[in-house]
Order: sequence, then structure tokens, then C-alpha cells
Amino acid sequence: MTLDSARGFASLAVHAGQDPDTATGAVIPPVHFSTTYAQDGIGGLRQGYEYGRSGNPTRTALQLQLAAIEGGAHAFSFASGLAAEDTLLRAALEPGDEVLLGDDVYGGTHRLLSRVLGPWGVRLRVVDMSDPDAVRAAVAARPPRLLWVETPSNPLLRITDISGLARIGHDAGALVVVDNTFATPALQQPLSLGADVVVHSTTKYLGGHSDVVGGALVLNDDALAERIAFLQYAVGAVSGPLDAWLTTRGIKTLAVRMQRHSENGAAIAAFLEGNERVARGYYPGLESHPGHELAARQMSGFGGIVSVALESREAARRFAESTRLFTLAESLGGVESLVNYPDAMTHASVRGTEAAVPVEIVRLSVGIEDAADLLADIEQALAR
Repeated sequence: MTLDSARGFASLAVHAGQDPDTATGAVIPPVHFSTTYAQDGIGGLRQGYEYGRSGNPTRTALQLQLAAIEGGAHAFSFASGLAAEDTLLRAALEPGDEVLLGDDVYGGTHRLLSRVLGPWGVRLRVVDMSDPDAVRAAVAARPPRLLWVETPSNPLLRITDISGLARIGHDAGALVVVDNTFATPALQQPLSLGADVVVHSTTKYLGGHSDVVGGALVLNDDALAERIAFLQYAVGAVSGPLDAWLTTRGIKTLAVRMQRHSENGAAIAAFLEGNERVARGYYPGLESHPGHELAARQMSGFGGIVSVALESREAARRFAESTRLFTLAESLGGVESLVNYPDAMTHASVRGTEAAVPVEIVRLSVGIEDAADLLADIEQALAR
């Protein structure tokens, strides 16, 4: 099937890579569980399939879908977001190369760079990526090989100017990578803004139902894509066929889910901003957010993540443990609402570093439930 008639994001999310099964006409392509494929003579591969690590039709379908929705030429599906990050970093870096990283990022990314790749000779510097002058000064002082951007960032929801940082990075010969997990391509498309590579934890919004772990890379550079493809094949951190199928299913509803996540997130953020028990709210959809105008320019919506600062560590922990509809749990981006205390949960590994999260912060992943029920739950938790 050609995609000539599927140009809008929602249409691409539903149809890209999703041709009806040629044998039966099934509208939903089957899940291909086979680990190996019959050859028509030695080396006579059917559509290039040989062995499950090197290729799988279900994974191929997902990768076509991922490339289409991010506007990229190449996409790779991995067993987890960190597997995707690790493969990219090893494809792009050599010992002695340096990564310039934001000071508000997912704890696992910082841990991967500092504790796994650091001993192999990869250097790490940290800067506030939402401050272009600070980034420009850091790049001028010592050009890095790679700029790693999260926008909105995790968990303080800082907004970084992707186009501006792409210019700064490219002028210095650096590769610019954007983790687009929070925004998703439904709200933000970094490749069109000048980024070189987009990273996803597909576990989050792309899968969207808290039932599958995965990661993805999307890019346009042919040479870098070839190196990534080799490493993925050689090391084997591929997504399994059922995981790929579940992620594909989630992506098909991404546009409508992100609309509802954004609506509910805005309602929660507005309520928290006006609450006397709240020291500060973090949500780029609020006009009071320092990155609001930039977010409005480079995003089509503001997403479903809301963070909040309470008066103390103790108050933050009590609040996180007092919700009823919001479930206290790791992760984010599912249809159900979750509450997380980053200092002791998702970001515990960066305690004592430049990327440490303030102890009074709570992060909310606002789901697609009725907004009135979510607001009532927040209200009773604050009261407790």
C-alpha cells in the first residue's frame, strides 16, 4: 500500500508499515514469531529475512511506522530505551569523545554515560540545555562530539530550543540527539527542527498501555544508520515480535491519546498553580513557565507530564503516597495516571551529581481518565 493519501500524522500512525496480510487479507498484519527463515538455496533470502536477530517482519513494520511518524529515513526498534541509547552512543562515539548533557535528564541516561561508558573512555559534561548562552559557552570552551537534549526535560520540564541548539552543535561539528519521549512525534518532531537523531523509550507514550518495554532511534544519516544497524545485529538488543506488535498497536492511537493527555495535564497544572499547598508547578503549558513561548512554537501541545514542588521532602513523599487514582509507580506515559517521587525512584542513581532532582519534587504522569476524578484525587492527597 502506498501512503500517498496518508500525509497527516494520525493517518501515518495508523497506516505506515501496516499493509494488509498478502496471504489472507487480514487488515491487522500478523505477529511473526519465527526465529529463522527458509532460504531458496544458500543465500537465497526471501525479502531479506534470515534470522530473528537480523530481521523480523513485525519489527520491520514497526520501524516503517516509527520512521513515518518522526519524518525520518531510518528507524530501529530496540528491546528498551536504554538499549537504543547505548547502541547510538557506541555507534557515534570513540574513547576520548565527550557528550554534553543536560542537567535535568532521565537518571538512566546519566547513569549509562557516567557509570557504563565512562570507564570505557567517554567523557561527560553537564549544562543547563535550556540556557542557550550556557550551551554556547560550554561548546566554545571544548567542542563535544555529541549534544544530548531532552525537551521537555525529566522531571523539571525545561524547554530547550531544538533549532538553536542544532545550529550551535553543528557549527562545532557535534551530533545533536533529542530524546523525544515526553513530547512524542504527535506533539514535536525534532528532525524537522534540525536534530540529527531522535531517541525514544517506546515503553512510555508510544506503547501507551504500560504493557511493553522498548526503545527506538530515528534518523536520516545513511552512514550513521549503517553503523547502528551493524551494532544492533552484532549485539542483539532487538525488540521481540510481540513487543514490536504491541508498540505498533499503541502508536495507532497516539494522536488521540496525546490530545487527552494534554487536556488533562493542563487541567491538573492549572489547579496546582493556584493551590496554596504548592510551592511551584512545572508544566510548559502554563504561561508562567519560563519556556512556555518556546514550547508553543516548537510543540503542537504540551503533553501529560506535570511536576510539582511541595514545601519539603516529607510533604512530597506524603503526597506521593496519598493518591488513590494516581498509582505510585515507576515509568510514565500510559493511559493510567501515575505518581512518582524521582529522588528515590526514577532518579535515585543521580543523587549527589549535577543531575540530582530536588527532594521536594513529585512527578505526575497524567492519564486519560476523567479530569474531574483526577483533580479530586490530587485535592485529597494535598489535604493529607
